[in-house]
Formats: sequence, C-alpha cells, structure tokens
Amino acid sequence: MGMIDSEPDGRLAVRAALAGAAVVRAMFGEPAARFEKSGGDFATAADLAAEEAIVGVLRAARPGDAVTGEESGSSGAVDARRRWLVDPLCGTLNYAARSMLVGVNVALRVDGAITAAATADPFSGEVFWTDGQRARMRYEDRDEDLVPSPGSRLVDVNLDPPFPNAPGFLAARLPADPGFVRRFRPRVVSTTLAVAWVAAGRRAAYVTDGLLRDSVHFSAGIALCRAAGCAVTGLDGKPVHTGTGGLIAAADAETHAALLEMVNGQAAPVR
Repeated sequence: MGMIDSEPDGRLAVRAALAGAAVVRAMFGEPAARFEKSGGDFATAADLAAEEAIVGVLRAARPGDAVTGEESGSSGAVDARRRWLVDPLCGTLNYAARSMLVGVNVALRVDGAITAAATADPFSGEVFWTDGQRARMRYEDRDEDLVPSPGSRLVDVNLDPPFPNAPGFLAARLPADPGFVRRFRPRVVSTTLAVAWVAAGRRAAYVTDGLLRDSVHFSAGIALCRAAGCAVTGLDGKPVHTGTGGLIAAADAETHAALLEMVNGQAAPVR
C-alpha cells in the first residue's frame, strides 16, 4: 500500500507535527510521571501520547511508509525508500520542569535525503516547514518565507551528551573562546526548536556534537536550514553526516566560517 490521498508530503508533515503539538500543549502542567530510558534520559506521558497522535496521522495518509519514532522505535520495512522520523517532544526535561521551550519534529527521508519536514512550537502556534524546496513558517493558516539572519548574534550551543568528538571538541568550551565572546552571545534552550530558529532568523547559528544521520531530533531542523539557504556542515566543515559528524548551522557563510575556525581551534592542545 502507498499513498491514499494526494496531500503533498510537506503539508502532511505540518499536519502531523501540529497533531503532536496539540497533545503536548493540552497535557502541559500535568504531573510528569517519568518513563526511564537509557543514559539518564526519560519520556513523559505527553511524549508517548504526542507520538501516537503523529504516527496515527502519518499511517492514515501513508500506510505504506515506514516510521521511526523516538519512543516507539521503527516500524515498516527496514529498507523502505520512504521513512518518517518522529520526535514528538524535543525538550522533555524542559517540559517536565514546566518550561515551554519544546518542539515537535517530523521529517520524511526518501532514498537517503530529507524531502519534507516540520518543526512545531506547541505554545506559540508556529510551525516551521519545508517541502524540500521552500522553507516557510505557518501561523494561523498563513505562510511566510523563512529568512535567515546573523543580526541577533545569538548562537545556540547544545551541551547535552553524547560528545563523540571529545576531547578534540567540547561544546561547553565554545562559549569561553575569546573570539566567540567578542562576536556572539551563547544561548542554551535545550530543544532543537532552536535549529528552526536559525532558518527563521532568530538565531545566528546552532552548534552541536553528535552523530546525526536519521536523527529524529535533528533531521527536520537541518532540512529547514538547508531549504532556507543557511550554511550547514558538520563540525569539520564537511557535508553533514560525513567526516567527524556534528553540526554547524549558520545564517550566513561569514558566521559559519567564524564558528568553524573556533571549533577547529579546539583541536589544538589546551594550555
């Protein structure tokens, strides 16, 4: 079985992300029972319910597609050409602490490339989306183009483990770099909603370590930044998902070059 309707993948990604966002918003403030996972990570009832809502939308519209959800794992053919990557609540620790800094990520990988994606903010009502060509923000049924800008000078740095490139690169050292202090201001919101903000011009850049191929957390944001025309590479300046991994997503080439130099500078011995 394949598609059962003609809804474009980009619009379906938006609809699925909004379905998850509605659940996250409705359950906010409820007692946050924790379902422990490995490495000290955990899920809440909202994570589970939001993922169920998202996957329900996707399976109804695309019953032949495979799905990988952060909480439910993978379903469908292992070698499926079309696979949806679902992160139902990015920023679970924020959410459990009753902070509204969270995002809902949905991305479609087709033959190795992300061709549609959406990141929804459950509390602002905004959803950032791409059909692989355009990058747009929808709010109250109106769409506007995403326009990256380095003007804020705000750089979001992901300080959560794992750190596969340590000790050669540690994200926590980046905000202490003298060049960083002169040029940028660090932010740590602890949700990949901040990657979408780079595409939208609300962040100058986003930096993280990690192996991000088929990541339910990062695939949507990377696709948004690429479609918006951001400079996007791994930590070594090579294409994302090659080389040492990680991510530098910057609003423009100049910002990207400055951050890449700082990241590369960490490889030198620390005195």
